Amino acid sequence: MSNNNTKASSFAPPSTQVCTFYVGKFHFGIEVPRVQEVLRTQRINSVPLANEVIAGLINIRGQIVPAIDMRRRLKLEARAEDSQPMNVVLRTEEGSVSLLVDDIGDVLNLHPSLIENPPDNMAPAARELIQSVYKLKDELLLLLDAERTISIGGDAVSV
Repeated sequence: MSNNNTKASSFAPPSTQVCTFYVGKFHFGIEVPRVQEVLRTQRINSVPLANEVIAGLINIRGQIVPAIDMRRRLKLEARAEDSQPMNVVLRTEEGSVSLLVDDIGDVLNLHPSLIENPPDNMAPAARELIQSVYKLKDELLLLLDAERTISIGGDAVSV
């Protein structure tokens, strides 16, 4: 009889685990395997002539990491002067990249049946970054395509 229970549970779709964060009024998520770590505010060193979405470089225990300002990347208003960003550091093939976000959320297990494609009428700039949408109880979670999010002008951000 225990074989029936094992077979039944093997058909259950696996959940997707995402690290969530906030930028402005938006709630975003990126799949946990892409996230290296989450850090409080780090000192950012500006880079002359860098793309406008690049806030600068941060030093994480001796590793130099480019930092993308997600407010600029999403074309949102600038962060308040007295507000310090948090860092969601992603693993990429080229190395680590930090996303500067307003606040960190939780790690959530998402049931695949509630994940949907973004609507066709979404602005093209947003559709480029958002790979899917997840219905939470009181809001929508926008799941970002990590590769497209760190790609600036067709190239992945690297140092």
